[in-house]
Amino acid sequence: MSSSTFTTTTINDLPDVITSIIIAAVSSPRSRNSAALVCHKWYILERSTRSSLTLRGNLRDLFKLPTCFSSISHLDLSLLSPWGHPLTSTTDPPLTAHLLRHAFPSLTSLTIYARNAETFQLLFPQWHNIKHLKLVRWHQRPQIAAPGEELQILFSECGGLNSLDLSSFYCWTDDVPPALQAYPLLASNFTCLNLLNPSFSEGFKSDEIKVITKSCPNLREFRAACMFDPRYIGFVGDEGLVSVSVNCPKLVILHLADTSALSNCRGDPDDESYTQEDAGINVATLIEVFSGLPLLEDLALDICNNVRESGPALEVLNSKCPKLRSLKLGQFHGISMPIESKLDGVALCQGLESLLIRNVGDLTDMGLIAIARGCCRLAKFEVHGCKKITIKGMRTLASLLKRTLVDVKISCCKNLGAVSSLRALEPVQDRIKRLHIDCVWDTDDEVDDGDGFGGDFDLNSLDQGELDNKAAYFTSSLSDYDEMSNPSKKCRYSYDLNSCYMGLDDNGNGYENGNVFGQRTWEKLQYLSLWIAVGHLLTPLTDAGLEDCPSLEEIKIKVEGDCRELPKPTEREFGLSILVNYPQLSKMILDCSDTIGYAHTAPSGQMDLSFWERFYLFGIGHLNLKELDYWPPQDRDINQRSLSLPAAGLLQECIGVRKLFIHGTAHEHFMKFLLRIPELREVQLREDYYPAPENDMSTEMRAGSCSRFETALNRLHIYHNPTH
Repeated sequence: MSSSTFTTTTINDLPDVITSIIIAAVSSPRSRNSAALVCHKWYILERSTRSSLTLRGNLRDLFKLPTCFSSISHLDLSLLSPWGHPLTSTTDPPLTAHLLRHAFPSLTSLTIYARNAETFQLLFPQWHNIKHLKLVRWHQRPQIAAPGEELQILFSECGGLNSLDLSSFYCWTDDVPPALQAYPLLASNFTCLNLLNPSFSEGFKSDEIKVITKSCPNLREFRAACMFDPRYIGFVGDEGLVSVSVNCPKLVILHLADTSALSNCRGDPDDESYTQEDAGINVATLIEVFSGLPLLEDLALDICNNVRESGPALEVLNSKCPKLRSLKLGQFHGISMPIESKLDGVALCQGLESLLIRNVGDLTDMGLIAIARGCCRLAKFEVHGCKKITIKGMRTLASLLKRTLVDVKISCCKNLGAVSSLRALEPVQDRIKRLHIDCVWDTDDEVDDGDGFGGDFDLNSLDQGELDNKAAYFTSSLSDYDEMSNPSKKCRYSYDLNSCYMGLDDNGNGYENGNVFGQRTWEKLQYLSLWIAVGHLLTPLTDAGLEDCPSLEEIKIKVEGDCRELPKPTEREFGLSILVNYPQLSKMILDCSDTIGYAHTAPSGQMDLSFWERFYLFGIGHLNLKELDYWPPQDRDINQRSLSLPAAGLLQECIGVRKLFIHGTAHEHFMKFLLRIPELREVQLREDYYPAPENDMSTEMRAGSCSRFETALNRLHIYHNPTH
């Protein structure tokens, strides 16, 4: 018998065309970099199929500019080093622009840090096919001749532009309308315009919104920061809002927000969510706007003044905008006011997959449950500043949306602290992937001492008829949900109105005790966001209910408050060491930018910011982080956010960190501490806050300081670690 010959087929036997299609489908930059290291053939295919690239090198190192990415269509130059310095500051700006065009000949999308108008004149003649442009500038607007002149220079160089993003570009609101009017043909071709910029002091007024929308009739995406406060002359009211739908009927995405809503401040949970002044927008106007935008898929109206009795308008929204999938409402009242088991308001928007509500003063547990009954496809739900909702309404919502809900944010709700929020989400804790809670450490006694299921009635005070009505409402809500989500399956539900908790087990059966959920882990939780007041500790986090998160990869911690009058903390550390309980945690965002204190010598009896940095960073070296974004605390009186000596010393203990981004300034000799991190590959100082300092102090990191530090960093020996 002749021996059979066997051949082994590997992935390298695939035709190059198929291999390139496979590699092109990989979106993660790190995965693509790994693929490029397999062999020379894969290296060539990966480089030739990459379509997006962010450059972070130093402007002086033009000889290191990559020339193998011939298919790049989107290029981000906003993070070049030294950060915030214009391209015109190089030794030979025309040569820089020419080399960039030669390296990336196929650009159609560009993100650039534009410190001045000379950048436009330098770069944009190199690429005539730019369609999408994002401008970034955190420094002060330069003094130019007239409003709009800077953007007019831009438009004169980019005749084919159809998408413009100014959401991170420091300018004035009166710069935009004149520029659009000066180039009507270009403006009429715009399909995307993003003006949702937190740097605007007052936002666009009604007349400016009219000019912008009239100049850009073909917009499909429009985002803008507006002035909705009726106390200001020219505020956006009925007439301005209607002009958006009349002038831009093709809109698919519409985001309008008051400038005060764009700040990151948490607010006061004891606030009643009602402002003294009502917005100049009535229900009839909202109905007219919704009727004029039939293609709408994503809507955000974040208004910081009362919009009362908005329920009827939201019912029209469901019928007039059938494609709507994402909705954000701020300061809208009456969005869900069910009578018995009848749905109304936003609860009738059954196609919604994402719902964000902020400062709804009259939203109760009943309204919350009605939303869950009607919007049974919700995958993302955020609630902020709703004083009347409680753990029981939130828990019922989680039970009703158990099959779909994966992204939840609960913030600034008086009755929902950390413990109560986590208990409310127990029905979805095995499915949820992204979570935000406030670290307000309520106790078990506080959680259990609720005033009744809806937060607005006492079960013990109800007569039998009222109790039967409540029971019928919740029974019908669960039955309706099951029929909508799976008509072929009938589940058994039971609920005791005098019980604190309610949920569904894995078989779809109801039960009355929350302990079953308490024994589960947060299996799929990948991202966790936390808010915590200055001076408070993070250590109770695991005891609150987050002790087991095996898949948690990224955490964001925002610390907010004024520490100038706080006493010295009794504990030595904030509590970052508690995060060692999360074995997969590799990325952290520690944001202390809204922590206010004294940058220099503090008054007698007070502590300066260096002490507070030591307090918040102590123990960070115990974590196995790979990437860290850190915002130092600030002294608002002198507009300074600077890394202190104790902070630099503690950061050097993060021996596994590969990427470190400090959003502030630092002394050069402090930065040298970071060179002791053996795995460090990338470090950058970014003053990305309004307004970024125009001129750094002589002792701070300047262009020469950055260059010296980067040279020292590049000289470090790269150790091979097989786990990376």
